[in-house]
Amino acid sequence: MSLKLTAESFLAGVKQSGLTDSETLETLVKSLRGEGVDTTNSAALADALITKGIITPWQSEKLMQGKFKGFLLGRYKLLSLLGKGEMSSIYLAEHTRMKRRCAIKVLPANKVRDTSYLGRFQREAQAVAALDHPNIVRAYDVDTESEGGIEIHFLVMEYVEGRDIEKLLESKTQFTAIEAADYLRQAAEGLAHAHDAGLIHRDIKPGNLLVDNKGVVRLLDLGLARFFRDTETESLTIKHDEKVLGTADYLAPEQAVDSHAVDERADIYSLGCTLYFSLMGHPPFTDGTLVQRLLAHQTKSPPPIRKQRPDVPESLVAIVEKMMQKRKDDRYQSAAEVAAALSKWLVENGGDAWRKSHAELVARFAGLDALTKPRISGDSKILREPVAKKPAPVAEPVAAKPASFDRPMAGSKVKGKSGVRPAINTRTAPEIVPPTPPAPEARRVPPATEDGSVSNPNWIAAPPTAPLAAPQLPPVIKTSADNRFDRRIITIAALVLGAVLLIAGIGYKLIAGSDQGKPETESAAPAAKTGL
Repeated sequence: MSLKLTAESFLAGVKQSGLTDSETLETLVKSLRGEGVDTTNSAALADALITKGIITPWQSEKLMQGKFKGFLLGRYKLLSLLGKGEMSSIYLAEHTRMKRRCAIKVLPANKVRDTSYLGRFQREAQAVAALDHPNIVRAYDVDTESEGGIEIHFLVMEYVEGRDIEKLLESKTQFTAIEAADYLRQAAEGLAHAHDAGLIHRDIKPGNLLVDNKGVVRLLDLGLARFFRDTETESLTIKHDEKVLGTADYLAPEQAVDSHAVDERADIYSLGCTLYFSLMGHPPFTDGTLVQRLLAHQTKSPPPIRKQRPDVPESLVAIVEKMMQKRKDDRYQSAAEVAAALSKWLVENGGDAWRKSHAELVARFAGLDALTKPRISGDSKILREPVAKKPAPVAEPVAAKPASFDRPMAGSKVKGKSGVRPAINTRTAPEIVPPTPPAPEARRVPPATEDGSVSNPNWIAAPPTAPLAAPQLPPVIKTSADNRFDRRIITIAALVLGAVLLIAGIGYKLIAGSDQGKPETESAAPAAKTGL
């Protein structure tokens, strides 16, 4: 019940809470006065602050009760209470700097001194941190804060907007068989990942399967999880003499005897009970006391599903019954097997709409049978038909293909049945003969077997024909572009020749001039001699 706080007391409490700073609050109050808000009324102020996004309705309720502390937890601001149980409280929170919303699981202060609760809380943090799968709620952080001498242990997890299967079923009244199978298929995939990481959940139930707004299922609450490799000294179940852990309505027969000795098949039984609940709207056994219900899981069969839900196919009922076998050796032996069975069922019975929205899953499971392929019939069911095996490729000689009447362009590639082969080089063209049309019955000659028989009866021997003609070369046709190119070549050649001749002439003159100077010098000497 809220107290009748004055406006001044309410504003003082907001400042004390740490939800906003004093300067921002004072500026906002002045703005509200200008907007006509009665700032002398605490209720009117609270509504205005909610509208402005300064506080949340949950925070306003606490502030109006005179509770001004407990809104901040380390680097996180608590926005609202999502749920509360015996072992913990879960809050919607926001990182003060990153502004990322998350869910924070807080261990109650009165449970901190209980080593069993504290140990399980720390074990859950360790378990969630070891997992990373789209069908398991992720963990971001684990920390401890001290407030007023009291230790507060909390686990920061991914926040998922949605409802668990139990609450979702209450709002919808009934799931279709396809909806129920798809929800549990996703849960099985997440559970398989946990099992691969060495974890047994030990508390699978509708309340621990969260469905977001897009229909994606996430597994949560690993508070009772146990690692496969726990020794007796490490096991919390043995340490605190806890023989039975879990929820009675979904407890496997062997888990009711000794919760420490169970393996992953106990989770498969609980998952089967959850699928039963999703189809029927109630647990397998509802009558009697807690002890009587535990005994029923060990000795009785649940009411037949098709008696209440005749629309559920027998094939899906068979999957549920196998998951809920009393002897663990008679169940599916892994969560991966459960996921595969439900996936295959959905591919065959999910209808066109489901298959279109799960194309990747359909592609993965459509080829489960080695030699079959799915064929969708008119009533939206997958039928199976044989797939013809492709014969192995046989290496064989390929006869030269007769020339086509269409003349290929020079330098182009000629395409045929046997592939692509280059056109004949014009420089080494063979002797050209007139093209001969191919014989209509002529085919490639297949390779013969060792005994001389034809390996493939569909082939016939090629009749003897004249030697195959080479493709006729096209006539060379001169274009205007070719003529221009030829003229350019001739012009350039003439210029080069002229330049060569000019250089040769100049050189000749220089050599001739030097040769004329030499005789005159040499003739002077004889003249001098004669004069003497």
